[in-house]
Amino acid sequence: MNEAETRAEHIDPALRAAGWGVVDGSRIRREVIAPGRLQGKGQRTQADIADYVLIYRNTKLAVIEAKAWDKEYTEGLGQAKKYAAKLAVRFTYSTNGQAIYGVDMARGTEGDVARYPSPDELWAMTFADADPASATWRDRFAAVPFEDKGGTWQGRYYQDIAVSRVLEAIAAGRDRILLTLATGTGKTFIAFQLAWKLFQSRWNLNDWRGGTAPSRRPRVLFLADRNNLADQAYNAFSAFPEDALVRIDPDDIRKKGRVPKNGSIFFTIFQTFMSGRGPDGQPQPYFGEYPPDFFDFIVIDECHRGGARDESSWRAILEYFAPAVQLGLTATPKRTINADTYAYFGEPVYVYSLREGINDGYLTPFRVKQIATTLDEYVYTPDDDVVAGNIEPGRRYEEKDFNRIIKIMERETYRVQIFMNLIDQREKTIVFCASRLHALAVRNLVNQLKAPGPHTRDPLYCVRVTSSDGAIGDEHLRAFQDNEKTIPTILTTSQKLSTGVDARNVRNIVLMRPVASMIEFKQIIGRGTRLYEGKDHFTIYDFVRAHQHFSDPDWDGEPIAVGPPDPPEGRAPRASEADRGADPVTPRGTEPETPKPRPTPIEVKLADGKLRRVQHMIATTFWSADGRPMSAAQFLESLFGTLPAFFKDEDELRRLWSAPDTRKALLSGLADKGFGREALADMQRVIEAENSDLFDVLAYVAFAVDPVTRADRAAAASAATAAQLPDKQHAFVDFVLAQYVKQGVDELDAAKLSPLLRLRYRALSDAFAELGKPNQVRQVFVGVQQHLYDAAIKPKYRSQDPLTKR
Repeated sequence: MNEAETRAEHIDPALRAAGWGVVDGSRIRREVIAPGRLQGKGQRTQADIADYVLIYRNTKLAVIEAKAWDKEYTEGLGQAKKYAAKLAVRFTYSTNGQAIYGVDMARGTEGDVARYPSPDELWAMTFADADPASATWRDRFAAVPFEDKGGTWQGRYYQDIAVSRVLEAIAAGRDRILLTLATGTGKTFIAFQLAWKLFQSRWNLNDWRGGTAPSRRPRVLFLADRNNLADQAYNAFSAFPEDALVRIDPDDIRKKGRVPKNGSIFFTIFQTFMSGRGPDGQPQPYFGEYPPDFFDFIVIDECHRGGARDESSWRAILEYFAPAVQLGLTATPKRTINADTYAYFGEPVYVYSLREGINDGYLTPFRVKQIATTLDEYVYTPDDDVVAGNIEPGRRYEEKDFNRIIKIMERETYRVQIFMNLIDQREKTIVFCASRLHALAVRNLVNQLKAPGPHTRDPLYCVRVTSSDGAIGDEHLRAFQDNEKTIPTILTTSQKLSTGVDARNVRNIVLMRPVASMIEFKQIIGRGTRLYEGKDHFTIYDFVRAHQHFSDPDWDGEPIAVGPPDPPEGRAPRASEADRGADPVTPRGTEPETPKPRPTPIEVKLADGKLRRVQHMIATTFWSADGRPMSAAQFLESLFGTLPAFFKDEDELRRLWSAPDTRKALLSGLADKGFGREALADMQRVIEAENSDLFDVLAYVAFAVDPVTRADRAAAASAATAAQLPDKQHAFVDFVLAQYVKQGVDELDAAKLSPLLRLRYRALSDAFAELGKPNQVRQVFVGVQQHLYDAAIKPKYRSQDPLTKR
């Protein structure tokens, strides 16, 4: 009896006998917990799939792992424990239909059980250790199902856990709560589900604190620091009644003379709440027009960026609405730089990391191209022309100075040309620049240097999106986020797009400004991690050594205890509040300082001929989800899986590949194991060996042998056969090799010999008259391939990293 029969004939009836699927509110579901890490060509590693998930009162309570009748009943225990831990359920079971083995994940006890518990029994077992005082609201929240928009929305397992953990904290009486989830994992979806359950259960501050029955629906505030984030959330909450949603807009407040109060779910940004003026023209923040207890529940999006920080004037908003339950959403683990966030909200009730997201298959892996040029730093020499400003002779201008205090247009042109040559210019790309003016210059350069073609001819091919671009910039951003649209293709920005932008099809991120902190670096990485069909990985083009943040030991760590923050030394100048899309706000109790006049930015024109001497080097590196460097072979293995063992060493691979018949058999065997031509071609692209043979791809992945270009192989084979063959036969060999260089190894297949002869001589009879008998021609055709893959052929450029180019 196989597993399916065992389930149908024994396990399913046993569950029904226990009341599962019979008792009202109980369900049994086979659940794909995680789809598996992305591999090449849309393939994934093995998914985590639970055979049974027992659900009662909209709450997952247990996992059951089933095995076939003739297997040991504890055979699936390892999987059962793994899935229970992942789903954060307390009980899990392993069975073969004959016996049941149960585990209490909380107490660590396990052993045989006689039967499955009923839904009510399992509910009582799950919450046996819970505080009885929290049971009332816990049961009310559980009575509200997750909103799924008629089945079109399906929460991911970690989103369900995050919602449950927040509701548990509220039921237990906590009023400051923190969630830490990696960028791209759907924090807005979590905020929506929380608001939905609070709204439908009629939870509110008065009844929650007073212990009385629900008397009204809550008022919820979603607080962001950028308009696009507030708008994005407003649109994501569309399942609520239209009259329940309110977008707080400063223009609307000024027009009506008052803040909006009719509604249930409110959306705004800190800057709107901090603005406003009284009758006397003095600053009078709009948030003060609401009573302090007006909002029952406040969600602070990207809370590490200011709202909870002691020195932030925005903290006044949170303090004013102190009665509300406040939930902070952040993507960053605890560190010195954001310690105030954790001090204010407390330790997170749930953490889901970038590493987990990539390994589960909910986020996209990435590679990094490190690009260094001889113009990364600059020291003035008298032959250069200072067009504006006052240069400091002898000073070494570094990355943090460029496009802030000094500008060299030739340097920017050179850099833009580099990344435009490297990217597929049809792919959506975000370029992070040092300032809004720098973003403007890079936008212009991209549009000037783009390759001609039907896609790039659109005048909106590359646009700038910064805080100063207003409604037009927001329109460009919406079009960029629309996966059905290809224009604009490239966005240049400064700070605005570093967080919260949901653009799923971003394939390239270009860093042309310093990234001051690991927190910001992770947020920028998050612009590319979102999933999209056909997107197996994305690429970071790093001109500013931002990849060094990977070396941070806490790149993807759990929150750690930290001391009071110290001011960072040697940090690059911060962008202004205005450049981040915020309005400058004077801290409470202080008078605004008279701004000092800014010095004229230095502009330098390089001396004639100096640009021609500029050189650059590119190193492609690969990084695991936890920020550790990987070899290209490891990266390929993580994308495509382990290469099948059809050859034990390089010599055997060379022998199999050098003859058309054995090469064809090898390729067929690889295809049967999932490494077909498309997968091999993808691997070839990943390691940038498009001009090499597929042999080189296999040798590189299996034995770390540096790739050789087809042109170099052809040249060596031609030279090796020149003295061995008559001139006419050697001319045919050169013709074949030229086709090989142009088209690839398929030109060397035995079936290609006749087409190649016809292409060269038009008629086979003419070919044989010129070259000799058919068997002689075949011997020449096959024989040259032995020389083509000779072990003596080495790449012309050798380095420790075969993907480092100059």
